[in-house]
Amino acid sequence: MSYEAAERTGLEIAVVGMSGRFPGAKSVAEFWDNLAAGREGIRTFSEEELLAAGIDPSIVSHPDYVKARGALDDVDRFDAPFFGFSRREAEITDPQHRLFLECAWEALESAAYDPRAYEGSIGVYAGSSASNYAARAWSSREVRENLGWFQVMLANEKDYVATRIAYRLNLRGPCLTVQTACSTSLVAVHLPCRSLLGGECAMALAGGVSAGMGDRAGYLYQKGGIASPDGHCRAFDAGAAGTVGGSGVGVVLLRRLEDAIRDGDHVHAVIRGSAINNDGARKVGFT
Repeated sequence: MSYEAAERTGLEIAVVGMSGRFPGAKSVAEFWDNLAAGREGIRTFSEEELLAAGIDPSIVSHPDYVKARGALDDVDRFDAPFFGFSRREAEITDPQHRLFLECAWEALESAAYDPRAYEGSIGVYAGSSASNYAARAWSSREVRENLGWFQVMLANEKDYVATRIAYRLNLRGPCLTVQTACSTSLVAVHLPCRSLLGGECAMALAGGVSAGMGDRAGYLYQKGGIASPDGHCRAFDAGAAGTVGGSGVGVVLLRRLEDAIRDGDHVHAVIRGSAINNDGARKVGFT
């Protein structure tokens, strides 16, 4: 891809690294292959799978229960020693934090940057869904007696997702946990663009995660709601009838385009500008 100097304003931001986990794809490359081949990542569960996952039999047999979700594989897997976690720390830490940490490292690695050797400052802007894992961790008698609630809270509170990444990877740039509901990940990309242009950091990780241990579940369809009646999501299609819930994580590594070109980085994409606002009360309802 060519970026002629005459076409640049100096405000462009380059995407130089990427990582992600998606339903039916363990990497960005696999996700792209699925898109190109038209393969759907949403999974349809059997009644046996749902009952084994603890779903109420009366819900499973309900005529409006859609047995589909975009589930992630291996959410319970984590290389604790690689990231300096003890076994107990890893066990009580929200899988969302663990997944984002893995993908943050992979995004840096895909761009050939080692945060331990890189001399410039690296920022991190991250958001996650609310944790449903703290109660699970707290249910362990050993955890309650030996660690206490404060340690469980630190390991699961979504406010700490960005700080945890910065601590584990020794990132010394701006560190912000971003929460704007459905727009979290895109806002988490917008904010570091401003920081990079303002000289607050030399590069920045940005993205979001939403995942849990209860992915093997469907949902009750409600007419007029946002959920699909048949468990399929038909984006930009005349047959679109709703969305399907799911899990996933995506992280990009950003730099100023001029810096990326100077250092010979592989540029996946260029952000030429971004902005955010809100429509206030100019909508039918809050949702």
